[in-house]
Amino acid sequence: MPTQPDYARRYTVEEYFALEDTSDIRHEFYHGEIFPLDSPENMAGGTKRHNMLIQNCVVALRGALRGRGCSVFAENVRTAVDENQHYNYPDVVVSCAPTDNDPRTVHHPVLIVEVLSASTEARDRGWRFQQYQQLPSLQHYVLVSQRRQLVECYTRHEDNTWLLSSVRELGQEVEITALQVKLAVAAIYEDVQTGPEEGPALLRLPD
Repeated sequence: MPTQPDYARRYTVEEYFALEDTSDIRHEFYHGEIFPLDSPENMAGGTKRHNMLIQNCVVALRGALRGRGCSVFAENVRTAVDENQHYNYPDVVVSCAPTDNDPRTVHHPVLIVEVLSASTEARDRGWRFQQYQQLPSLQHYVLVSQRRQLVECYTRHEDNTWLLSSVRELGQEVEITALQVKLAVAAIYEDVQTGPEEGPALLRLPD
């Protein structure tokens, strides 16, 4: 039987891991609190279009990185944003670290991709990006829009600042310099019709 989480209590990291091993939904963990990511009330991004964009990113990245010793994961593999304090499930995450061999958690991501939803866009651009910047291994943070053909890539520089580049045309490419990869916008949006999205309100996530 799946474990029923108690959202009113605080969890240790060990208890959170045990919960995720038996739960039928994913949770974000933040300083002892857990937040459901897959409950019916919280499926704002869980559309076919959202899923297709994730799949397209994964396919493009796996093809470009084949034979390079990098791994590409989507949705159901968590990332240690802050060890023992914050764990989350990015839409797409890439790690090339030989030591990143934890079967359930990515610890050294070089690239994170989030597909934006109406109810999560502000958080992905703001609070979540601020949290991801704590990851010393992270070199690129990519945001993919559902509402229009727009891919935004934040790249970390040597002085620890982040430079934004945006591409909008199907003939353009997103340059992931740390991986020496270029992703075609046409491949990311293959078979995807952009436009307004609908979805229920998002449950409270960490402030």
